[in-house]
Amino acid sequence: MPENFYGGLDFGTSGARISIINFHKKLVYSNSVPYSCSFNNPNSWINSCENLLASLPIEVKINLNKLAISGTSGTLTASNLQGEPLGEAIPYDQACSENKILLESLTSGEDHLRTPYSSLAKALKLINEYGPNILLRHQSDWITGWLLKDWTHGEEGNNIKLGWDLKKESWPKSYLNTSWQKCLPKIIKSGEILGQVNFDLAERFNLNKKLILISGTTDSNAGLIAAGLGKKDGLTVLGTTIVVKKIIDNPIKKQGITIHRVSGDWICGGASNSGCGILSKFFSDLEIKELSRQINPSKNTSLNLLPLNSKGERFPVNNANLEPILYPRPVSDSLYLHALFEGLAKIELKGWEKLGELTGSLPKKIITIGGGSKNPQWRKIREKIIKIPIVSCKKTTSFGTALLAINAK
Repeated sequence: MPENFYGGLDFGTSGARISIINFHKKLVYSNSVPYSCSFNNPNSWINSCENLLASLPIEVKINLNKLAISGTSGTLTASNLQGEPLGEAIPYDQACSENKILLESLTSGEDHLRTPYSSLAKALKLINEYGPNILLRHQSDWITGWLLKDWTHGEEGNNIKLGWDLKKESWPKSYLNTSWQKCLPKIIKSGEILGQVNFDLAERFNLNKKLILISGTTDSNAGLIAAGLGKKDGLTVLGTTIVVKKIIDNPIKKQGITIHRVSGDWICGGASNSGCGILSKFFSDLEIKELSRQINPSKNTSLNLLPLNSKGERFPVNNANLEPILYPRPVSDSLYLHALFEGLAKIELKGWEKLGELTGSLPKKIITIGGGSKNPQWRKIREKIIKIPIVSCKKTTSFGTALLAINAK
């Protein structure tokens, strides 16, 4: 009997990654590719997806049983009714303040939607631009639609920022009489079967023609699944941005906070506009590795930087006009990198303090996943500033997405 394989595709800010696991949940293959052009261009997502599928070993292709997709939370794209993108997507970290009065009228009592970073704010901008005869889909939902050649559905977690209520399992009543209600996806729970891969795509890439597409999740939820988060643990995702998450007993609705349901647990989290993205603006990966070795984590730099990737912050403060503080820059590159690490750790600390204030407790241990989790000097700086034990998880978000696929019913 040939071995069955299960796949997870994760679409981040700088590129895409695939993980393939076997029936025993052991990683058997992984690969990653950068985007061919800008992150905001949906064709970049498809090109990277095509490259990853084309590069799969033939044994994996013909025995790939299930596949799930995860993507950045809050990146929204408009397409025509045939699923073809209409211009660029609006990324998760872009504020859309043009329709403030309309946004407030639609979101009475829904503070988490009243931010210019919400998907609803982005949706109103896209509807203004393209009209109401469009499809509004988040990154992973749109890519899943491309694999199915059917853009009907959207996964529940990806659509919370658009207004989907996890408890009521419905859209807000204020959406009912709008001209654009038909733009919204039909919601399906994460980890449910959507259908078989499009036949022509299966032929083109020599994939199993019975390959089943599974409703995916957000990239940070995929990280949470990969990390195997416990009830007393916290999760920090150190990717282009910093995301913090923890399991809670009851959902809460607050501006800047996201609530998800993963494997039956309620997950509370927040995402900053700071993270590894700012480091890559100044240093290459190799430079970061070499300069980090020169850092003494037990010392302080006395520089007080606010290393946001760009103007504006979502969490732990919600301020679209907040400016980064990246100067003064010392002559020493290692000292500057040290100061950036400190600034990022202080933002993470404020994130954990905010979640602690809202949920009544801090985690006993922080599990870290993502590219930044591999840096030992940064981890020691974080432990010194946050004062909570930190461990690194070597598994990737695409591995978590593959676990979602294998566990699908």
